[in-house]
Amino acid sequence: MNIALALPIAAPLLGAALSMLVKQLFIQRIISFVALGISLASSIVVVAKVVTDNDILVTRLGGWPAQIAITLVADRFAALMLIVSISIMALVLIYSIGQQASDEHSTAYHPVYLVLAAGLAQAFLAGDLFNLFVAFEMMLMASYVLLTLEGTNKQIRSGVTYVVLNVVESTILLLGIGLVFAATGTVSMAELPERLAALPDGVQMGLNLLLLVAFGIKAAVFPLYFWLPDSYPSAPSSMTAVFAGLLTKVGVYTIIRTETLLFPGGQSTLLIVVAGFTMIVGVVGAISHTQMKRVLSFHIVSQIGYMILGVGLGTQAALAATVFFVLHQIPVKTSIFLVEGIIEKETGSSAFDDIDGLAKRSGLLAVFFMLPALSLAGLPPFSGFVAKLGILRAGFDNGSYVITAVAIFGSLLTLISMIKIWMGLFWGEVRPTPPAGRVGIMRHHKIMSTTSITLVGVTLAIAVLAGPLYDYSVQAAEQLLNPMQYVKAVLGS
Repeated sequence: MNIALALPIAAPLLGAALSMLVKQLFIQRIISFVALGISLASSIVVVAKVVTDNDILVTRLGGWPAQIAITLVADRFAALMLIVSISIMALVLIYSIGQQASDEHSTAYHPVYLVLAAGLAQAFLAGDLFNLFVAFEMMLMASYVLLTLEGTNKQIRSGVTYVVLNVVESTILLLGIGLVFAATGTVSMAELPERLAALPDGVQMGLNLLLLVAFGIKAAVFPLYFWLPDSYPSAPSSMTAVFAGLLTKVGVYTIIRTETLLFPGGQSTLLIVVAGFTMIVGVVGAISHTQMKRVLSFHIVSQIGYMILGVGLGTQAALAATVFFVLHQIPVKTSIFLVEGIIEKETGSSAFDDIDGLAKRSGLLAVFFMLPALSLAGLPPFSGFVAKLGILRAGFDNGSYVITAVAIFGSLLTLISMIKIWMGLFWGEVRPTPPAGRVGIMRHHKIMSTTSITLVGVTLAIAVLAGPLYDYSVQAAEQLLNPMQYVKAVLGS
């Protein structure tokens, strides 16, 4: 058994169990960092093996045959998502400690946070649909607790919406998996391509659509997105950063798996149409609001549209751009929410009507908002420009001119929205600090500031290393478009 594939799941689960036993906050923090450190070290080993061996890593828990074993699989895309997600979880944990939020002081915070980390790792490594479902349930339970841990009325109300929609998603997913098993006799993602291809076209389409609806709710695509802008803004900024950066990307990841491995090119036209509506509806929602966290929550929806467009186009160039887009989006989205958390911590609000002149109070904070904001809008020389340019070129090469024009229009609206935030919060005369505010911004909360700066630095590093990272994305796309490589790696010749 390749233990490097099992540790990113096992270490956080073991850490969660230990944290529930000890109760002392300081020890819980140590356990959390040790568990995430082991997970991160294991993910580095996984990426190194995938790159150096140019192969797909597989482990079967218990040594059972592939057809019945719990199989963990890591190709280039899964390995990339694994290392990025664990890195983000570790950085945000540091930020949450510096934030000194009441939820982090709860004895339930660290165990649940580690369960969320384990669920993310399992979702990316799962080699069968049922264990993917188990990973989704782990993430649902953990995220609901983290969303409502402070127990405010607003959080409970938003949490109910969140959990009801995700329970619906879980029900649809479980139904889809049950029907897939009934039709094929397996839930192994290595065995399913051949067996699904043997089914009548109508049955294939029905199963494909059922899984897409379930994963589309998780990814928050149009018209299944409405739960996200209501739920995420009520959470503490550290948790919103994790949700924004990672949870919706799990939905995108599973859609990519579905459309490349199980049903290659099955719903390309539908996905392109959904992508266009997701881009525009999300960014229009962002422009229409005046509270920073809510604006950014709508931008989560909008940016998902570009990823779905790449999946819908389905070419190697489009999938390579999508992989790079996901890589760029995770730290950009997380960092911009962390900056929002600093603003909210220091001023008591991030609403445009309450704050003005932040650039004069803290030029450094303004810079660390501006850098990821410009990347989000897709301006050169930032990583967002490279990602969106790849999507647009793939659209032009594919002859999909209308949806490419929609994507360009969506980028322009995103830039307008970022300018609106800048004018609403950072420009203008300095207002007196609201009663909930503290001392000068970026002075008191060194840990929050340092973590945010580190993550903004990561977004800049992605732009600097865009060449080799894009090459990696091209190789990941090549693997995704060669399902037989995945099948042979899991089942053997």
